[in-house]
Amino acid sequence: MIDLTLALQLRDAGLQWQPRSGDRFVVTSAELVDDVFHLADMVIEARELESGTIFAFNGTTEWALDSIAQEKTVWLPDEGQLRTALGRHFRSLSRDDAGFVVSLDDGAEFADRDPENAYARALLATLAHTAG
Repeated sequence: MIDLTLALQLRDAGLQWQPRSGDRFVVTSAELVDDVFHLADMVIEARELESGTIFAFNGTTEWALDSIAQEKTVWLPDEGQLRTALGRHFRSLSRDDAGFVVSLDDGAEFADRDPENAYARALLATLAHTAG
């Protein structure tokens, strides 16, 4: 799974999140930052309000959390979502002795022991290049 630090950097770099069922996220408050949540239509659903998107926690939980604003969360995109976000810049994912390497169309390579982190590093560079 993508490191929270990289997920925060992607959010800060402008990666947009349109929540959908199956997405993983973390609530950024200190007492919940270690818990990963999954959007699911029957348990945690995204609801569009005039004030923005909230995540409604349905059913019984062991702690009282009815809903939380999307801006108080950080998305943990999965490998497929990261690859999709790279779009035409993505060329390949390979494996070497140290882990995984994502190669982009400009020849740049980004390595990590975790493939999602390698994708995230490549996407961060792509977003920085696009912004600059």
